[in-house]
Amino acid sequence: MPVLSAITLYPIKSCAGLSLQEATVTTLGLMTEQIYDREWMVVDNDGLCLTQREHPRMALIKPTLNGATLEVQAPGMLRLAIPLDLPDPHTAPTLTTQVWDDTVLAYDCDALTAEWFTKAIGVPCRLARFHANAERPVSAKWTNGVQASTMFSDGYPILVAGAASLDDLNQKLAAAGRQPLPMNRFRPNLVIGGIAAFEEDYADSYRIGEVLLKPVKPCPRCPMPSIDQDTGAFGPDPMDIMQSYRAKPEVDGALCFGMNAILIAGQDQRVRVGQEIEVSLAF
Repeated sequence: MPVLSAITLYPIKSCAGLSLQEATVTTLGLMTEQIYDREWMVVDNDGLCLTQREHPRMALIKPTLNGATLEVQAPGMLRLAIPLDLPDPHTAPTLTTQVWDDTVLAYDCDALTAEWFTKAIGVPCRLARFHANAERPVSAKWTNGVQASTMFSDGYPILVAGAASLDDLNQKLAAAGRQPLPMNRFRPNLVIGGIAAFEEDYADSYRIGEVLLKPVKPCPRCPMPSIDQDTGAFGPDPMDIMQSYRAKPEVDGALCFGMNAILIAGQDQRVRVGQEIEVSLAF
């Protein structure tokens, strides 16, 4: 029986995630204790998003929940407490941010927070928080017209991967004399155990209790899976191994791992690790 084997929420885009035993599923992605997935994003002085692709040390910025604050820490730095209470949408400082091709209104976090992230990453930057009045719709091309939105994710609110898919890749890496990779290299929100390798690619839906998720687009991969999430350093890149079998013609031959998904039913329902999943195949 397929089961939900891991849940990870990433409060700050491209920084470390929070491993959870359960989470609330919303149309905007996972949520727990007032925090949404990719609700915050680090931006440069022009509002452009910063990611591990260019700044791999972002992997070392680790969030933890502590009452009414989100605490972040990085090597050699004091912890920083970020209030979880939402700012007043009418009076709080704002800035215009850009996530790939999307322009998104955000709250501008304070100067002390900007100084902390600038020191942690090594370039001038600020922390932005998704604004209460902002909306970022996903591409209807992939959702067959179903309306869906996300915050600061790359493009879709939830990323699903199969545990056996990573096992399959690691077997190929081992055959090439390479070390295995942990799942955190691929940064999924939900990991499904008990299905065949890459079966998630061919699913029409995933039902977890009252939650119904629809996979809509394979997740193309950039160099980020080559970044060691524990050291913030580039390591061996698995893309050469993936080249032999993970190119997807529907996304112009991009190498893919995991499926981007949207919520169809079950808004604000909880899911938990170990919960059974009904995987309906598309054929």
